[in-house]
Amino acid sequence: MELEAIYTIWLREIKRYLRAKERIISSLAMPIFWFLIFGSGMNIAMRLANTEVKYSDYIAPGIIAMALLFTSVSSGVSVIWDREFGFLKEMLVAPISRTSIVIGKSLGGATTALLQGLMIIGLSALFGVKFSLFSLVSLLPLMLLISIGFVNLGLIIASLMETIEGFQLIMNFVVMPLFFLSGALFPIDNLPYFLKIISLIDPLTYGVDAMRYIVLGASHLPFSISLSIITIFVFITSIIGAWVFNKKQ
Repeated sequence: MELEAIYTIWLREIKRYLRAKERIISSLAMPIFWFLIFGSGMNIAMRLANTEVKYSDYIAPGIIAMALLFTSVSSGVSVIWDREFGFLKEMLVAPISRTSIVIGKSLGGATTALLQGLMIIGLSALFGVKFSLFSLVSLLPLMLLISIGFVNLGLIIASLMETIEGFQLIMNFVVMPLFFLSGALFPIDNLPYFLKIISLIDPLTYGVDAMRYIVLGASHLPFSISLSIITIFVFITSIIGAWVFNKKQ
């Protein structure tokens, strides 16, 4: 019963995502902007110090991480929508645990984020970024892990919010600093000390660094450390997400 409930909720999230074609198209606009302006343009203006890595190759993992972050966290709004339209109440009175509801929504949101990330990988290839078969296969589980962590974060925020406006306000307040301080667009080595400390607290930093290692073979931190911190982040947000959802609703 519980597995069937998880699958049903997961499938509902996927269908909701696929039906919102305008959402899919609009979500590609920002990555295209970054690649056109910062990728192609900055390739001419700069090279990363002491390397032959093109800037478009360098920011590709960061743009993929951006897609995962935005799609994952924003998926939490489904909790508020379901609450406003009464569907959440129907799920809560069903003979399934609330933890199963959280797991279903978390996996559904992570899958949609993964699909978004795959589209960005295809878009990156169009802009000349090369991915080996090994890097593509290695990226998938890492992208899924990152997505689950930030979907859980979105569910936590949504469970604490009463309105969509409040969720969007908090989401923007959280998401933009997470993205810009993650080293997605520039190395964090030369940041002022206090910003570097904040960047090292940002969980997305480790996701970007791990993906950069897979794609480029180089990273700021050891891959094992980045992977460990991402795993811990997923574990913590899963526990907090389930606890908040069970307590709040």
